[in-house]
Amino acid sequence: MTKKDIIVLLETIATYMELSLENPFKVSAYRKAANSIEADGRSLSEIDDFSEIKGIGKGVNEVIWEYLDAGSSTVLDDLKNTVPEGLVRMLKIPSLGPKKIAKINKELAITTMEELKEACQNGRVSTLSGFGKKTEENIFQAIEDLQERPERYPIDKITLFKKAVERVLEDADGVIRYDAAGSVRRLKETSGDLDFIIQVEDVSAFTDSFLNAPIVRETVARGEKKLSVIIEVDMDEINADFRFVTGEEYFTTLHHFTGSKAHNVKMRQIAKSRGEKISEYGIESDDEVVTFDSEAGFFNHFDLPYIPPAMRETGEETETDISEIVGLSDIKGDLHMHTVYSDGAYSVREMVEACINRGYAYMIITDHSKSLRVANGLDEKRLFNQIEEIKNLRDEFPEIDIYTGTEMDILKDGTLDFSNDILKELDYVIAAIHSSFSQTEAEIMHRLKTACENPYVRHIAHPTGRIIGSRAGYPVDMNALIEIAGDTNTVLEVNANPKRLDLSADHIRHSDIRLTVNTDAHHSDHLELMEYGVSVLQKGLIEKNHVLNTFSREDFRKWVKKGK
Repeated sequence: MTKKDIIVLLETIATYMELSLENPFKVSAYRKAANSIEADGRSLSEIDDFSEIKGIGKGVNEVIWEYLDAGSSTVLDDLKNTVPEGLVRMLKIPSLGPKKIAKINKELAITTMEELKEACQNGRVSTLSGFGKKTEENIFQAIEDLQERPERYPIDKITLFKKAVERVLEDADGVIRYDAAGSVRRLKETSGDLDFIIQVEDVSAFTDSFLNAPIVRETVARGEKKLSVIIEVDMDEINADFRFVTGEEYFTTLHHFTGSKAHNVKMRQIAKSRGEKISEYGIESDDEVVTFDSEAGFFNHFDLPYIPPAMRETGEETETDISEIVGLSDIKGDLHMHTVYSDGAYSVREMVEACINRGYAYMIITDHSKSLRVANGLDEKRLFNQIEEIKNLRDEFPEIDIYTGTEMDILKDGTLDFSNDILKELDYVIAAIHSSFSQTEAEIMHRLKTACENPYVRHIAHPTGRIIGSRAGYPVDMNALIEIAGDTNTVLEVNANPKRLDLSADHIRHSDIRLTVNTDAHHSDHLELMEYGVSVLQKGLIEKNHVLNTFSREDFRKWVKKGK
């Protein structure tokens, strides 16, 4: 549990209180407490007494400690029991906040999304004070949009679906083994459904048990070979298919349903050239079906190295020497992460310990700069305080090199958030755009070029600013940026956060410029997201010598010391 969890708890309680028309002063008390904790520069482990933080009273303090001790909140549980679930679902409607939803509930006795949609159709919502005809139309359209399931979900949402299913499978009796397949296993940016290959002791018994899981919303099809259901997670739905296989055919089936189509076509061509035939059940050869005890065995049968799922996209991977393509084990450090100094959940010390636990040889603390106020960005004074803290930690943790850094804003006019006099005091400087996304491509390129030409800026973070599925990002001439980065010896980042994956595989395929892959971690658990970034590099067929944080500890130290 972290400070962020406490903040979410308090904000959730405030929202439920608004939905139940609780006293506005009580609602305000919880919101103020959440803001006070957010502004406090300590991690959860460093806070001994929440009541000493300005804005936190006795009642809220008791709620916090109950949550820390028990992992639950009586106040929140009681509110959830009194607030209809349908009102919570309405929070997904962009034009409605808790106060308006509470008003609709009180004056129209509406408790579900369907009832609200019907009331909009009948013109009842527009009769309420503060709700006009246009608002009513917007609410109706928003409900229509929400009820129309998207064709594909972004990878971060897919990950939530996948983990929800895996939690059920981990606790299910009779499950021998399972794997996700399809585009989910290949870590595609978006997916339309979930596919699992699963081996169980008793298909019927497993199916009966699984269909009772809370996440299962509807059964689509049920049989001895396949189960299809609709699952719901956080009020979103997706189809999930489970294919039941025996032990012998498991890995050829897993390979087959992992895909991609182009990869499978290429593999069938290779098999045909050898007088063999691939199916989901095995390899037909000389009137027998050959199966394997691993996917590596399957590839080795064709004199191929194991091809990671993320690389199985075009078929080109079967004809390419992939021996030097970067893998997760090649990553020696993370160069982009945040702490409680800005908008992270953990202290510098705690992030250092987390990196050591991952076996990293080096790391860089890169909290936000002063202009990004929404992220509690550091001014010069706080930055120098952090520098001193990092220097003091170096002697305590000799097993890892801890570098000072910043994720500095590239401002609207192209100037940088810190002067060169400040930047030269840092070991490593990242520059990034966080504002004015609506500028023209020329204006954006001016900002990026200015940053790249700065003698202290070593790399550009998340270069297009996109959020998969929700924000296209700002306009970038990628060919020009790659050329500028090469000319100025500036590294471009593949951001491993599955919301971003920026740069994308399409941007970097076969690129020979220097890249870096980082998690942009705001929580120690986020360090685990590195696999998503590495998958982007693998899709781009990037060799490890082009990736900065595959350098050895000594080589990276020399690279930092050398400067641009």
